Amino acid sequence: MSRIRFQTFDDSSHRKAAERVAALRAALREAGVDGFVVPRADEHQSEYVPANAERLAWLTGFTGSAGTAVILADAAALFVDGRYTLQAPEQVDPGVVAIVPLAESTAEAWIARTLRRGAVLGYDPWLHTPDGVARLERAAAKAGAEVKALSENPVDAVWAGRPKPPAGRVAAHPLDFAGEAASEKIARIRAELETGQCDALVISDPHNLAWAFNLRGADVGHTPLALGYAVLPREGRPRLFLASGDVTAEARDALGPIADIDGRDAFEPALGELAGKRVRLDAATGAVALKERVAAVGGTADVGPDPITAMKAVKNQAEIAGARAAHRRDGASVVRFLAWLDGQDAPSEIAAVEALEDFRAAGGDLRDVSFPTISGSGPNGAIVHYRVTRATDRRAAPGELFLIDSGAQYLDGTTDITRTVAVGAPSAEMRDRYTRVLRGHVAIGRAVFPKGTTGAQIDTLARLPLWEAGLDFDHGTGHGVGAFLSVHEGPQRIAKTGTVALELGMILSNEPGYYRAGAYGIRIENLVLVEPRTVPGGERPVLGFETLTLVPYDRRLIVPEMLSPDARAWVDAYHARVRDVLSADLDPETRAWLERATAALSSGS
Repeated sequence: MSRIRFQTFDDSSHRKAAERVAALRAALREAGVDGFVVPRADEHQSEYVPANAERLAWLTGFTGSAGTAVILADAAALFVDGRYTLQAPEQVDPGVVAIVPLAESTAEAWIARTLRRGAVLGYDPWLHTPDGVARLERAAAKAGAEVKALSENPVDAVWAGRPKPPAGRVAAHPLDFAGEAASEKIARIRAELETGQCDALVISDPHNLAWAFNLRGADVGHTPLALGYAVLPREGRPRLFLASGDVTAEARDALGPIADIDGRDAFEPALGELAGKRVRLDAATGAVALKERVAAVGGTADVGPDPITAMKAVKNQAEIAGARAAHRRDGASVVRFLAWLDGQDAPSEIAAVEALEDFRAAGGDLRDVSFPTISGSGPNGAIVHYRVTRATDRRAAPGELFLIDSGAQYLDGTTDITRTVAVGAPSAEMRDRYTRVLRGHVAIGRAVFPKGTTGAQIDTLARLPLWEAGLDFDHGTGHGVGAFLSVHEGPQRIAKTGTVALELGMILSNEPGYYRAGAYGIRIENLVLVEPRTVPGGERPVLGFETLTLVPYDRRLIVPEMLSPDARAWVDAYHARVRDVLSADLDPETRAWLERATAALSSGS
């Protein structure tokens, strides 16, 4: 495992944004366009991208996992969602690039208002989906302008020292953990293609490629992906086009009977074989460049959901067993860390990141962290996706809160957990807000719902205790999680936009929060598994959640009187389960700490 230690970013990006934006504007004039759209994306529209695709970070200094900049000759803006409204101003020079929260305006609305009549707005066709380009076209049309696909990305032309493309090792994912042979998965995918009357599927999402062919790679930090594409015909052998040639012999042997492996440079020529074919392209990750190339060779692009996405979201029994084992191992490591943190007088954010990684590494089987650890004390905890650097590192002071959001990648599962802890004595307001967040968190954990219920319907449960006090949070309540894959996985989510029905075997996060800018942040996160439930006398099939995460909440922050008897009983039962499952894995000193941390709420401190 590569040592992460703590996240370091190119802080010079902020200082150099003016000259970099100026260089880009010069390149745009040379290309004959009046502006350019810079999304935080690679050619697979991924959330986590390789270093050579971090164009937005290089240009503006913004390192969030989602955002879009629009650079015009006389104006520039960066559009960020609610997770980054505090982070972006810390990283981006507003005198060079204006920061626009999505709650105030979308990029398309800004383009419609700002782009001058007759202007040409450029874009990279590998970094936008067909739907995304259609939105840009409509926005430009409102301004009396037009958009144009550029054959070369102008950011790349001015990016001195741009990192080389990744070429990590590609290995087979053992069947014991995958739970289903690649040949069986391919048969299921082909059945979906037949139902959809498609002749082939272009797999553009590396997560789906990894799942379908039981492969794992090392091209992207924190997520075991092999970047590339695959063409899976309804009849005939699939072909994989991988960016890396470092494919293990074991992986080649496993794939040999069912698929061919080629280099990435063979992909676009191979699309010529799709002439006359109806080809499914993933609406979420398939670049508009793919649609254009399929059409150019005489194929018909059928843009819609990649059927693999829904299959991957429903975990099989081996993946579920792996998730449970991974969470037990991870829970013991996080408990050791929390016991250590509790003994520190003034813990620093970087020290906490380093210690937590060390505890996880010592726990065994750690392959990587599943994302850069969010370690925020005091006001930094209010920055939803804060990432500590040497410049921002601070020590927690008595009376502050410390928020730790972290996760790990193991061969048998992916974890993601957030705990907020008190350093010294918390204020009454902190305890009130924490308990409201906990009430919403427990409401999700206890939820029983009819089959067919969507994440949007469940999302409200997490917010009601905050709404009662005129409060809320600006991110979703939960995201899907992969099986030794991405810590953020769709299509399932618990959010206002969560329109997909939750199904048995899906794993999601349960993470409501509250953030007081400049003061503190609170978030409580467990991963949960959708499981069947039996309700005596019930008339419909119902589902509920098994909580996978095994780590105590900070009892010092809980106001027991604010919890209903049922919610209090749930917390006590959860704490008893954490204690019973993990005690045997802990040393005597940590076991004693866990005993205190999981005492019944009615027993006092």
